[in-house]
Amino acid sequence: MTRHHLPGILAMAAIVLASNILVQFLFGNWLTWGAFTYPLAFLVTDVMNRIYGAAAARRVVFAGFVVGILCSLIGTQIMLQGDGYTYPAVTLRVALGSGIAFLTAQMLDVAIFDRLRQGRWWRAPLASTLVGSSVDTALFFTIAFSGALSFLEPGNDVAWAGEMLPLLGAGPVVPLWVSLAVADWGVKLALALLALIPFRLIVSWAVAQKTLA
Repeated sequence: MTRHHLPGILAMAAIVLASNILVQFLFGNWLTWGAFTYPLAFLVTDVMNRIYGAAAARRVVFAGFVVGILCSLIGTQIMLQGDGYTYPAVTLRVALGSGIAFLTAQMLDVAIFDRLRQGRWWRAPLASTLVGSSVDTALFFTIAFSGALSFLEPGNDVAWAGEMLPLLGAGPVVPLWVSLAVADWGVKLALALLALIPFRLIVSWAVAQKTLA
């Protein structure tokens, strides 16, 4: 680990913490605010992978994971008040789901990116992010909100997430959290495409800096 990895570690930790908080607040009917922040984690991983290699990317992922989870666990001890209720800034299930999903998806992202790094510049970041995002969404929403896993945190009432509604308002009847997961997944796929622009710009800038140095 070198000082060059520090920006990636700090960015990853900040993204994890912010997303763990924002995923608990709805944006419209089918999204949470976390859907717009968490995909940035894949951008950070891919940039580090391209510039410093897979080994460095894994170290940054793991370091960011540890810092992010520690911050999230601290968040479980911070109580907020609103609408007459007192609730933790980050619930235990959200912290657990985030940690498992994050580490699994990010390590998968690193492996896929490394396998495709010799192809066209956009193939590795796009393919790795699409696969990683899909795995992340499935794991996180199941662990954080599925009623079948309520034993993970009996004191946390997630009944709101289990309300039976048509999928995205038009499909078969499913728990609300399934619609949230599908909508979240769609946002991640869209942002995976948009992230190719900053990925290209950041990598090109970093390569130019190395050349000048």
